[in-house]
Amino acid sequence: MHPLLVHATVVLTPLTALAVALAALWPAARRRMGWAPPIAAVIVAGLVPITVLAGRSLAETVGYTPPVLRHEALGLMLIPWTIALLVAAVLVQLQDRMLRRVAPATARILRIVITAAAVIAAVGTIVVTVLTGDAGARAVWGGM
Repeated sequence: MHPLLVHATVVLTPLTALAVALAALWPAARRRMGWAPPIAAVIVAGLVPITVLAGRSLAETVGYTPPVLRHEALGLMLIPWTIALLVAAVLVQLQDRMLRRVAPATARILRIVITAAAVIAAVGTIVVTVLTGDAGARAVWGGM
């Protein structure tokens, strides 16, 4: 099951991260995409742990070699990043409603903080996804 789930994870996770960053940086894009980035972030935040569990099952079958252990460690690191991405996606989507209730100066600061958090979560998620995928590919194909 892991090889099938990996492909969904490797495609959906970076696309979701890019959508969240775009929504954070470009208000017009945020309005056009609506709730798609937060919904995709929920899917990714659920898909990654399922992929990790399937990977553990596969690792028990093929053995815990050093490349497999590195891939597993990176996969586990992806879980908190996708949770951060989910939180950021929801904050980005709700920020206009939330920030109407505070003073303009405070709203400006909070908008910068939310945008920065979303971009950091998106970049971190993409980086860890790429590193995890690379380590997995090396674990599978490295000996060839």
